[in-house]
Amino acid sequence: MNFNLSKIPERTPQPRDFGITMISDRGLNLAETENMLSVAASHIDMVKLAFGTAIVTPLLREKIQIYKSHNIPVFFGGLLFEAFIIRNQFNDYIKMLDHFEISFTEVSDGDINITHEKKCEYIRTLSSRGTVISEIGSQDKDKVKVTPPYKWIELMKTELDAGSRYVIAEAKETGNVGLYRNDGEVREGLVQEILTKIPSEKIIWEAPEKDQQLYFIKLLGCNANLGNILPKEIIPLEAMRLGLRGDSFDFFLNDN
Repeated sequence: MNFNLSKIPERTPQPRDFGITMISDRGLNLAETENMLSVAASHIDMVKLAFGTAIVTPLLREKIQIYKSHNIPVFFGGLLFEAFIIRNQFNDYIKMLDHFEISFTEVSDGDINITHEKKCEYIRTLSSRGTVISEIGSQDKDKVKVTPPYKWIELMKTELDAGSRYVIAEAKETGNVGLYRNDGEVREGLVQEILTKIPSEKIIWEAPEKDQQLYFIKLLGCNANLGNILPKEIIPLEAMRLGLRGDSFDFFLNDN
């Protein structure tokens, strides 16, 4: 930080095991990537090349290398994994990861229909070559509505046991499915039940909207794991984490 101020909560140091900010890169060019990292690298812990953007991003290898030069893990969006799986190209997916020297992988099943046993099989295979982050919560709003909290917990436990380092609680880029209602409001009962069984340090909460970020910081503290953060929101989010944004101003003033 640029100057001292009392009653600032302590952030976990990088490389972080929790307190993670995972950003969603939806097609930044090389210059934009460099510019973002010049001001925000110390606040970024993971980068997701969102959905299927990697297949059409020019100079992809060069872009990945920029992130690696700042010791920031990069991974392809879960939708790209699903696109390979639905075409029966899992081996090609692994070859692609090797080709781009990507050791982090997101495993999801939001847009395909596979058994959970098969999903866990993919997690086990991929965790043998690197770090797996798996996503819970269908992007189909109708499916999500009928998924009770106990099922979220069961799926999360099983995937962590299969080898996932973290589980992502789904919200999609729009922040209106999975954890959230159609209007973006947090499904608080779902979150509270999940936290009775799953350690918060193992969950990355997708929270693309400011009010969603605020909810988890208020609930879990400055070191909540948050994902699907847009590049323009990295610095504002870090200020929010420290109680230095209007909405979070009084969160930590009474802390010893």
